[in-house]
Amino acid sequence: MAGIIEVMVERGLLSATDLKKINPSGREREALHRLAIRLGLVSEEDFLALVAEELNLKQISDLPESYDVAPFVDISPLFLEEHRCFPLGGDEVLAVAVNDPYDNLVLETFRQLFPGRHIELVLAREEIIGDWIKANFLAAASDEKSSEVDELSEIDGVIGLGDDADHLRDLASEAPIIKLVNQFLTKAVEEGASDIHIEPLAENLQVRFRVDGVLREYATPPKNVQSSIISRVKIMARMDIAERRLPQDGRIRIKISGKDIDLRVSCLPTVYGESVVMRILDRSNISFSLGSLGFPEVERRSFEEMIRLPYGIILVTGPTGSGKTTTLYAALNTINAIDKKIITIEDPVEYELDGINQVQVNSKAGLGFSNGLRSIVRQDPDVILIGEIRDRETADIAIQSALTGHLVFSTLHTNDAAGAVTRLVEIGVEGYLLSSSLVAIMAQRLVRVLCPACKEPFVPETALLQRLKFPFNVTESEPIYRPKGCKECSSSGFRGRVGIFELLPVTDAVRSLILESQSSLLLREHAVKNGMTLLRDDGWAKVRDGVTSLEEVVRVSGA
Repeated sequence: MAGIIEVMVERGLLSATDLKKINPSGREREALHRLAIRLGLVSEEDFLALVAEELNLKQISDLPESYDVAPFVDISPLFLEEHRCFPLGGDEVLAVAVNDPYDNLVLETFRQLFPGRHIELVLAREEIIGDWIKANFLAAASDEKSSEVDELSEIDGVIGLGDDADHLRDLASEAPIIKLVNQFLTKAVEEGASDIHIEPLAENLQVRFRVDGVLREYATPPKNVQSSIISRVKIMARMDIAERRLPQDGRIRIKISGKDIDLRVSCLPTVYGESVVMRILDRSNISFSLGSLGFPEVERRSFEEMIRLPYGIILVTGPTGSGKTTTLYAALNTINAIDKKIITIEDPVEYELDGINQVQVNSKAGLGFSNGLRSIVRQDPDVILIGEIRDRETADIAIQSALTGHLVFSTLHTNDAAGAVTRLVEIGVEGYLLSSSLVAIMAQRLVRVLCPACKEPFVPETALLQRLKFPFNVTESEPIYRPKGCKECSSSGFRGRVGIFELLPVTDAVRSLILESQSSLLLREHAVKNGMTLLRDDGWAKVRDGVTSLEEVVRVSGA
């Protein structure tokens, strides 16, 4: 917020010495003007008077006489308290009282919650806004989250590295902490989140959920409960709560809303404390059916034929979180039968599949992909799934397994299907082995699905469509769709995700190109000439069909 800081210096509210005090290390995450106020270098009254003049905003100290909280009951009191804001009301123009007009998240949030209404900011002192929130949101609504915050504020200060583990365990077992952590878990599952991020910041704790692949802020508990919350999670995950200097991994199994939920927990030390990420594995939310993943019909039929072959390697590529494991599980489910022995080796085993032998990598015990694979081959399998090919040794064993009559599935981290060949050559696999063992390579990404309740038709500018090389005509009678936002999709405009795919069959011509050590670009061009649909083009087809938006396809495919 350099602009307002410079004005403060010009007006004599801050000196050069003060500037050094508020930015000593360059690592402050708090806005500099807020830090100046908190340190007492600038009074709140002087700040508000200056901002009112600079931004032409009026300052208020009283609520409207006929204030009605009803239109705003869905707004989280935690959000209002954290961002020092309060909705005042209005028909076409919604007035929002703020203590810091430079907090852009306030304006953005209210625009999403109340689309179509102009948001007008007015200024108010922090204490006044706090009183309004307590009187109208906390007391009137009896919101459980708010009562948790009140209880949390009574818990003793931040736990340091030298504090006793038993004391930490006692704090983590207090009722307010247990309720708050359970609330995070329940809300995340209800919203269909894939991950919960609990991140320590300089002044507070940030809790975010990853929903449909995008992070959303959920809550910002006070700093003084940071260690208690993280210790509670570590206790549930059977981690060592006394160890706060090294990364740890754990697992939680819990029943939420009648569903058995598996949580994979990762704990990582950071500058401001331990950061925790919980991966939510909810089988009831996942469909292991190829027909539900979003495959174009032609590609689905072709892929189903390939996964029924007796031997060879089928690779699925894409970045982390692109749905590769779900696709492979769906493939295994499709071919799973009493006459097939299927074994997987994964890191970790994400979902348990009926009728399939699943092995989890255990590096501490010496069980890795390569030595685990050697043992798996001696188990007389028909089909093998390798969670990821990470090195030449694993790749060599996978290829030898394919050449000796096994069907092998695995994943790689590459940007497109053709790039998988280059990647395997780079780690030392011989081209003649690849050409004789590969059956198919499929690249995929996940795009968010437009909310059917609120998506709206529109016709973009022709120049934009031409720049993106969008291959379909868009007219008033045949529009495409864009997100709007409503209560059903939490104002995001999207609900759920679907895959976009790029399937490269390894034909005789492709095998010849691999043997000739041709580049991935030439492999890609050859495949496109012979009918391969690129990730981008599958995405454009889903835009045309109203499944997703232009921006989503550009975001995930880089089109």
